[in-house]
Amino acid sequence: MKRVLILGDLPGEGAAQLREHCEVEVHDDEGLGEEGLSRLIPGFHGLLTLLIHPVTDRVLAAADRLQVVANCAVGVDNIDLAAAERHEVIVTNTPDVLTADTADLTWGLILAVLRGVVSGDRYLRRGDFHGWRPKLLLGRSVGSVVLGVVGPGRIGRAVLTRARAFGVRTLYHGPSRLPEARERELETEWCGLEELLASSDVVSLHLPLNAATHHLINAQALRRMKRGSFLINTARGPLVDEAALADAVASGHLAGAGLDVYEAEPAVHARLLELENVVLLPHIGSATVEARTRMADCCFEDLYTVLVEGRVPARALVQPVSRGGWT
Repeated sequence: MKRVLILGDLPGEGAAQLREHCEVEVHDDEGLGEEGLSRLIPGFHGLLTLLIHPVTDRVLAAADRLQVVANCAVGVDNIDLAAAERHEVIVTNTPDVLTADTADLTWGLILAVLRGVVSGDRYLRRGDFHGWRPKLLLGRSVGSVVLGVVGPGRIGRAVLTRARAFGVRTLYHGPSRLPEARERELETEWCGLEELLASSDVVSLHLPLNAATHHLINAQALRRMKRGSFLINTARGPLVDEAALADAVASGHLAGAGLDVYEAEPAVHARLLELENVVLLPHIGSATVEARTRMADCCFEDLYTVLVEGRVPARALVQPVSRGGWT
């Protein structure tokens, strides 16, 4: 019987079908790193990981029977894909199922920073609210801003779609332009990154993390942003140099920021914690019952497809060149 290692306590009942055909072991340890996973993985044919688990070349080398890694996330920056290909291990992820909820949370952060939702809540709870005043906690009108989306992938496009309902003018930047018909549908304009940073009142990041995008938003990029603008990041923390961001907000160059992900997650840069005009969330972009359950179901479906049916899943990002040793 094939053996499956599940890293994490997942919602839903998706494991039930898998348990009928495979021996399933759950290991719920958020601090499990490369060394610990290398010790655990021998003997398992399938592995279900979260984005916090590093599936490195060392882990894959220790996995003497591993056929498939199902990553419960869209991003796969925690997995060495080149090593997986060398070791002929299938890798899958969970695209599409969390797009809408992450885009919704992105807009939640945009509204929170523009209208001072969190600072207003703190203001009232401190007992500072003594009645309505004309200049009390003035924010920005949502329809008055230009939104710049960096990364027009699934989530970035969903954010652009929602901007239309708010009557917000949008710009976007990516390695290539969307088709003209799609631009017209989204009512958006492509521009270079420097122009987007200089022209946008709100810059929202929706990029994968890789060598090219690490610290894409550094001190130099932050200086290019419009004075009084806001930065939103619901993608990956290391896209942003957090120390430089803290400097930009503290100096007043940026009016604030909204973050759901962090450079050294779960740690947050200490200076960001002190800034009243930075809204900080604990990586909950896809944290709805519906999205997280569907993400887990996708992983169980892919494990079943490989280990029970002997097929390559449609969501495979990496698949073996040969099928030697599968059965």
